[in-house]
Amino acid sequence: MKDSLYLRYAYNDLVRNKGVNISLFVMFIISAFLMSTGAMVMERSVGSVNALFEQAKPPHFLQMHKGKADAEALAEFAGEHPEIDSWLIEDMLGFDGAAVSWQRPSTGGAGDFSSSLIDNLFVAQNEDFDFLIDGAGTIPRPAAGEVYVPVGYQQGFGLQIGDELDIRTDTGNHQLVIRGFVRDSQMASSLSSATRFLVAEEDFEDLAVAGGGEAEIILEYRLADSASSAQFQKTYESVDALPKNGQAVTFQMIRLINVFSDGLVAVALVFVSGLLMLIALLNLRFVIRGALEDEVREIGVMKAIGLPHRSITGLYLGKYTVMALLGCIVGGALGVIATGLLTRSVQANYAQAPVGPVTFLVPAAALLLVFTIVVAMCHGVLRGVKKIEVVGALVHGSTLNETQTARRAKTLARRAKRSESSLTGPGSMNHRLALLDLRAEAGQWALIPVVFALVAILVILPTNLLTTFQSPRFITYMGAPESDLRIDLQFSYDMDAAHRGILADLEADERITAIRDFAEVLYQTPGEEGWERLRVTVGDYSGDTVAFLEGQGPRTGEIALSVMNANQYNLSIGDEMSIRGDTADGTKAVTVSGIYQDVTSGGYTGKMPGGGDSKDALGFVMYADTAKDLDPGTLAREYNQSHTSATVIPMREYMAQTLAYVTEAFHSAAILAYIFGLGVALLITVLFLKLRLTKDKSKMGVLSAIGFSSRELAGQVKLKILLTVVAGTLIGVVVAATAGDALVGAAISQAGLGISSLHFIPVPWLVYLIYPLSLISAGYLGAVALTSRLHAADKSSWLKGSQE
Repeated sequence: MKDSLYLRYAYNDLVRNKGVNISLFVMFIISAFLMSTGAMVMERSVGSVNALFEQAKPPHFLQMHKGKADAEALAEFAGEHPEIDSWLIEDMLGFDGAAVSWQRPSTGGAGDFSSSLIDNLFVAQNEDFDFLIDGAGTIPRPAAGEVYVPVGYQQGFGLQIGDELDIRTDTGNHQLVIRGFVRDSQMASSLSSATRFLVAEEDFEDLAVAGGGEAEIILEYRLADSASSAQFQKTYESVDALPKNGQAVTFQMIRLINVFSDGLVAVALVFVSGLLMLIALLNLRFVIRGALEDEVREIGVMKAIGLPHRSITGLYLGKYTVMALLGCIVGGALGVIATGLLTRSVQANYAQAPVGPVTFLVPAAALLLVFTIVVAMCHGVLRGVKKIEVVGALVHGSTLNETQTARRAKTLARRAKRSESSLTGPGSMNHRLALLDLRAEAGQWALIPVVFALVAILVILPTNLLTTFQSPRFITYMGAPESDLRIDLQFSYDMDAAHRGILADLEADERITAIRDFAEVLYQTPGEEGWERLRVTVGDYSGDTVAFLEGQGPRTGEIALSVMNANQYNLSIGDEMSIRGDTADGTKAVTVSGIYQDVTSGGYTGKMPGGGDSKDALGFVMYADTAKDLDPGTLAREYNQSHTSATVIPMREYMAQTLAYVTEAFHSAAILAYIFGLGVALLITVLFLKLRLTKDKSKMGVLSAIGFSSRELAGQVKLKILLTVVAGTLIGVVVAATAGDALVGAAISQAGLGISSLHFIPVPWLVYLIYPLSLISAGYLGAVALTSRLHAADKSSWLKGSQE
């Protein structure tokens, strides 16, 4: 009987106040939609990566190496360490993108991979682990003359089965037919610097004999306990005889890189949902308190006839419980559709995530969280029913008790005295009345500036994050100076001569305005289990080369450390550390001069002064600035043709391709945040004004009776909305501009990518002009739409207190 009464009351109220309830319902749907979608995207992304890892069995530790490896030392090392479950050496041949072209015989279409800046590595299928997996989740074994191409290239270049690849070698072209496409558990992310093509053993041997490809190996280890990969890395690097001429990567870093970009979409959605949930709760609190004030006499009657406050509370709680439940159901259903769209890329690049109990439990938990928060907020606000006194409700129509009523009367009296002088001041009477009303009821109008401040933060932060990662200055977060060109010179048979040749050509080229030359050198430093490898970039760090968080560039006898290295060795500015050459000769002490951020080499790097012509260099990297009227891409193509042993890359393209997945994630988040932000701003303004105009009808009836026109009454409302919207938007912009980067930077630093402090690089005209004007316009348009009804309203009914 009681449940029937609650449902009947909820239904009647939903029908009677359709506009208000629909607005709240939409807010619940959006909050539930974003929260559940974020949870499902994260679950599907992690599930896809885990599914690929289960199929491909990636290594728990790998060491890339250019050059010869001592097979006996590797076998001896493996025999001495029982924690190694299995190990292998994978041979690879790297070809420049311009040397690999494709043709489609059926249509005559053709192209090459020169626009891709990552290494193209041709490999044969492994036998024990680290398999390349096809679309069906099986381990393909190409026949002679066949090739399996990375899924990323299939998407980027529109490749199809049956297309032909031509690989330019020293002895002519080697032709292969595309048999399918493979997923790579190691190198699927754009953050990876290479990708692998799968060929038959015969074709790999033919390519090796033909020449033109750069030989490289990966030393791979599967451990009994994958969680010990970081500790195993230290053990590996403590042995001098083992190959270390390349990047070392742990299992945890492989997983982080693979999940990072798509995980950012999920995190962004949850962040947006959290802000929208806060906005929805603020509005819910406002609506419930307004309903209690409007129906206080009915509540007084129910109390007078003996209904307990719990039963009265149940009447209101039932309605919002039903709305929250339906909102979660609808939002969850929409989230299922959106998740399918948002995870298409991760499903293509990794694997089809299996459906299991967690698939349903994760979104259900997210929706339950939304539902619980909404109901808990309702409970909290409806506690006020218990404090309503029968006499105050029936006689005065007030939710306040006797003491609160007396205090309220004194406050109103003081305001009335202050208002006397304000009404006689200069300016329009209509505007002065609006300002006085806004001041007198500031607590009730505070909802609008708070909501618009939150919405401003909501739309600005994702965009600032996107433009920061897209900016050329973001290269400073990769431990490198801002420049137009990057020239990489890695292991080759005559690397020193190649380095001298390209450096001489750069210095003689009048189109080059500045050159910075650095050498990559391996040092060793004491760690927890003996001497550990330390990758150091040697060069001239005077001037604006690298942005330092603390301290300055290194001078003679000094070293600068990346954030992660400084944390690992517990060092700060002024501390000393011992280093020695990779050949274990000449230990010396150096002083830490500065700490910088770096996302390359796993975030573990160092910088020391010296010339770029170091005799112990593993490789060289040079940065060059070009004349303002010159396209760096054109110059890069010229140098790539004249210096085949070097890789010359326009820095903008290098950044765009390296961070492609990350920027795509932020781009999606920024668009979602902006669309939902504008929608919420308009929705909240309409909801607030609808309730406000209903409550203020008697007041506006009095003003109308003494001669104020409908236009003037509407003008008062629009002025109050405009002032509160502008104030809230400006507050949000200031908070986003001052504290936003610290908030987001703290979150990103937890990812362990080598960034501990992020400073936004915004597009000022967009986030500080267009966005605020958009929000203010949305709020003002909502006010115009609601106040337009005042012109046709029956103003005489307002004095009678009737409701529309």
